[in-house]
Amino acid sequence: MTRILFQGDSITDMMRSREDENQSGVGYPTLVKARLGHDHPGEYEFFNRGIGGNRITDVYARIKSDIINLHPDCMSLLIGVNDMWQNWALKCGVDLDKFELIYDLLLEEVREALPDIKLMLMEPFLLRGFMTENTEEIPHRFETLRGLLTDYSAAVSRLARKHEAVFIPLQERFDRASKSAKDTYWLYDGVHPTAMGAELIARAWLEGFAQLK
Repeated sequence: MTRILFQGDSITDMMRSREDENQSGVGYPTLVKARLGHDHPGEYEFFNRGIGGNRITDVYARIKSDIINLHPDCMSLLIGVNDMWQNWALKCGVDLDKFELIYDLLLEEVREALPDIKLMLMEPFLLRGFMTENTEEIPHRFETLRGLLTDYSAAVSRLARKHEAVFIPLQERFDRASKSAKDTYWLYDGVHPTAMGAELIARAWLEGFAQLK
């Protein structure tokens, strides 16, 4: 049975149970699980270890308990928005250079422990919403955040190439989607997905997963 691990922050967490592995939350991991589980009964085992608020440093801190010790055959990782956001707003995030350095170290250690693992690195994203919208106090808030996040996304793309992982672009998908319905239709606060946004991510995830075959 192929073991699939979803790893990341609140966008992956999405109210998953900490006690019951079957309760994988209301986000894209459950949608992926439903599709693959339905189409390939008994072929896959799924683990969601996303934790809200996590930065790459937090994921690295739990690399053994929540990655290596689970012995996944495939892991997807969606991380970066908190690193950027907390660094910009609270001065307690992870700056770009350190983000790439620690992300790189995490992937190296995972590869060393699990040499046959297949990796999918997912691009962080933002749209306009009450968490990202411009305000009187910060007139260019959204533009600033998007600009900063672009650099973090580029780091993820570089690491995907370096570690022979599948890179899953998401920002362009959300930008295209926002032309057909307002931003908050997809990300209710500019960051966290609605059901429709979760479906968008799930479809991108499945396209990336197909490249691993």
